[in-house]
Amino acid sequence: MQAASSLRRPLLGAALALCGLAATGLQTAHAQAAWPSKPIKVVVGFAPGGSTDVMARILSQSLSESLGQPVVVDNKPGASGNIAASEVVRAAPDGYTFLIAPTSVETANPSLFKSTILPSRDLTPVSGIGRTQMYLVAKPQMAAKDVRELVALAKSQPGKMSYASAGAGTPPHLACELFKLSTGTFITHIPYRGAAPALQDVLSGQADFVCDPGIAFPHIRSGKVKLLGVVSSKRSPFFPDVPTVAEQGFKGDTMDIWFGMWAPNGTPPDVMARMGREAAKALAQPGLKSRFGDLGAEPAPLDAAEFKALLVNEGKLLSGLIKEQKISVE
Repeated sequence: MQAASSLRRPLLGAALALCGLAATGLQTAHAQAAWPSKPIKVVVGFAPGGSTDVMARILSQSLSESLGQPVVVDNKPGASGNIAASEVVRAAPDGYTFLIAPTSVETANPSLFKSTILPSRDLTPVSGIGRTQMYLVAKPQMAAKDVRELVALAKSQPGKMSYASAGAGTPPHLACELFKLSTGTFITHIPYRGAAPALQDVLSGQADFVCDPGIAFPHIRSGKVKLLGVVSSKRSPFFPDVPTVAEQGFKGDTMDIWFGMWAPNGTPPDVMARMGREAAKALAQPGLKSRFGDLGAEPAPLDAAEFKALLVNEGKLLSGLIKEQKISVE
């Protein structure tokens, strides 16, 4: 009897342990199936009112409706998105913290900033969400009527012409540097703290032109500035009659500003997959497309694989540009 009893005790213990493991597995599965069960935070590395912030808020509103939980934008501006990226890297990988940023946070910032954060290593891409093209916008007094005439003018007086940018290392700055490379021009860079003040000095004639991400649309349409060309691989849907820089005879690398979503490494794959699907559904809504259009942007619902491929290609382009042009922000 004692032998039988002693045999039953370890068997009973093993059975209880198995039951405990099964219960834990069921709880984990239930927790993942129930996602989201609380508000989701989207961290944005730029101040309220900018393109990244507004795009994130438009998308978050749609995601709140489809996911049944508030999706709240949390602005953490600074260091071209690095501060926001750092916060998301440190966040728990539970599906309740995401980053929305321009792709330059991964493709350009590592070549521009000394940082321990490396998004390509420390964050997981979820999906692409949007794209804005770059527009070569000149001051109203500009004698040139198109890109060919602008290039001829710049070459006739090397270093005397200037272009404004949203700041050193920002996508508009890098786009203008690509333009200089493709046209073989020497034009002085004047960095500003944001796209709005850069555009303002072009409007006033203090700077000759700017690579604008779309905020100049009202001024282009009212004739207060000149749109000379599109610094992109294709014409803009907003100005289909305006040729690209390449169409005007200056082929070379071009640059759009892409925006996407990342999650902390270790976030459950099923959670990221669902977030990607819900984002794609939201971006397909006509109303959202129209609101993006007000920003000069287009929805770009890239899945995780497509988004990763974009990041790799853009990273090669921008790291090479930064090295060749000796661009520094520190």
